[in-house]
Amino acid sequence: MKLVNPLTAIFHPPPTPGVLAVFAHVDATVEAIGQLRRGGHTDFTVYSPVPRHEIDAALDQPVSSVRMFTLIGGIAGYEIENALDQPVSPVRMFTLVGGIAGCAIGAWLTLYMSYDWPIVVGGKPVGSIPPYVVIMFEMTILFGALSTILGIVFNALFAARRLGTVAYDARFTNDKFGIFVPSEPARAGQVESLLRGAGAEEVRRA
Repeated sequence: MKLVNPLTAIFHPPPTPGVLAVFAHVDATVEAIGQLRRGGHTDFTVYSPVPRHEIDAALDQPVSSVRMFTLIGGIAGYEIENALDQPVSPVRMFTLVGGIAGCAIGAWLTLYMSYDWPIVVGGKPVGSIPPYVVIMFEMTILFGALSTILGIVFNALFAARRLGTVAYDARFTNDKFGIFVPSEPARAGQVESLLRGAGAEEVRRA
């Protein structure tokens, strides 16, 4: 009897069904993107070995104005995020909770140690908050950073389990372009025909 590693199901989520196409030229890739968009496909992944503005234009990605306005980059980024209606990352709650916990632990740690081993100097209070602010601040940063990393890992694992993984080809980092289109088996044939008609040199189902 073969034992199943329980970690395999966590770190290797099931593949997303769909069609993966390999293109040799950027022109064919751009043509395929246009046909997919005209065909009603909006949720697909494009691979490129190098940044190409033709692909950005075909995907109709908005150009951020933050790079032109460094001084007001934070404000511009916030406005663009609202305009694009991007979902808010749940990781920030991990950071908030971790930061509050770190601040509280820093205050408790310093005050507890002061009263556990009191050193009275010139009648000054044993538990003095102002000098402990530095430790509370450092603990806030430490716990906030650690909880942020934990939140990223936690959400990444569960997002992969919920959404699955998209197909990939190592040639996309060398000299080939690629498009992965999630689709049910019933519509996979239509997507394959569309990609082949756009000039894909290789099309396969995932």
